[in-house]
Amino acid sequence: MTNGTGPIIGVIGGTGHLGAALARRWAKHGHTVVIGSRDAGKARAAAEALGAEFKCEIASGTNRDAASRADIVVVTVPFASQAAVLDEIRPVVAGKIVVDTTVPLVPPKVMRVQLPPEGCAALRAQALLGDGVRVVSAFHNVAAHKLATDVEVECDVLVFGDDKDARETIRQLADDAGLRGLHAGALANSAAAEALSSILIFMNRNYAVDGAGIRITGELAAVAG
Repeated sequence: MTNGTGPIIGVIGGTGHLGAALARRWAKHGHTVVIGSRDAGKARAAAEALGAEFKCEIASGTNRDAASRADIVVVTVPFASQAAVLDEIRPVVAGKIVVDTTVPLVPPKVMRVQLPPEGCAALRAQALLGDGVRVVSAFHNVAAHKLATDVEVECDVLVFGDDKDARETIRQLADDAGLRGLHAGALANSAAAEALSSILIFMNRNYAVDGAGIRITGELAAVAG
């Protein structure tokens, strides 16, 4: 099941647009990836296609299977599925880094910011998983359909988390996906990026943009997050 060295990355919801795109980027970089899905058959098909593309073996299974095998668990599911999926994987992620990419979009008004009572989806994830899990929040504002290609995606990834070491690990994974990962502070700050997603959806529609993203201007010194 190994494509390279380093931690195993389990992509939960790995047959969806964002999950599949991130898995492909990381597999291409040489990371070991496990594809998870509610449907193990769909996960297997996605893993076989990815393995054929990069001539390596990609493991797959249910979301819980993938989370169990992984060192880093990346949750890429819709807001409506977040609680159920986190409840499913909670028994097998103690002590691990769990990356929550959830954007709290509430159809049909997805262009309106609608943060949950906890303050943001990331804090909701931490509360659901418990203090024994290092939750990091990232990848909210990148267009999945662009990430699924080999083109350069001109988008920064804001990475949030209360554990600085875990946050740095995921910042590096953002770089490995061909993006620029930036420390953006505490997990609670994820509210800003989650809210911004609704604004970007509005801008996509209002200005006919094909996947608006964000870039942080100015020269950034390489200092600790």
